[in-house]
Amino acid sequence: MPEISLANLSLALGALMVLSATVGLAKPEGAIDWVKKFPRNETAGWMLTLVGMAWCLWVLSGETLADFEKFRMHFKVFIVATGVGACFFLKDFLAVRGLAVVLLMLAKLIVDTARWHESDWRLVLVVLAYVLVIKAMWFTVAPWRMRDILDWATASERRFKMMCSVRLAFAVLLIALGLTAFK
Repeated sequence: MPEISLANLSLALGALMVLSATVGLAKPEGAIDWVKKFPRNETAGWMLTLVGMAWCLWVLSGETLADFEKFRMHFKVFIVATGVGACFFLKDFLAVRGLAVVLLMLAKLIVDTARWHESDWRLVLVVLAYVLVIKAMWFTVAPWRMRDILDWATASERRFKMMCSVRLAFAVLLIALGLTAFK
């Protein structure tokens, strides 16, 4: 995998979070509607599942498998079969499952990037990565939980805006770390 600096990763994550939070704060009605429909959004499910599958294949192609090297092609076939099979046979909450795969791959990228950085502030991103892993596992096993959480988060516009504000504050922290501690 190509190397990415922790500063650039932190800036990219912060920018994505700023974008999503500001959309939620600027147009809460439309954002709430989209968020409520997300768990059963088949188009988003296909896109996220295929992106997660491609990302997983890309990571696998760069990994050293040692004793399992002879099974590399089997792993690739399994990943493709699982990704495409999920798109056809797990249509219910496919977006949640696809997001879970992307979250797992993102967590791997975060941990791999932060591993050797000297700043203790890297632990902010490492904790985020582990939170993403826990969320991904939970949503894979019980995808309807995301729907329940999103229903709770969007129950009132005030609550939704508060959640967006917290996301925005965390995004500002990530951007500040990317510009200072991770340089």
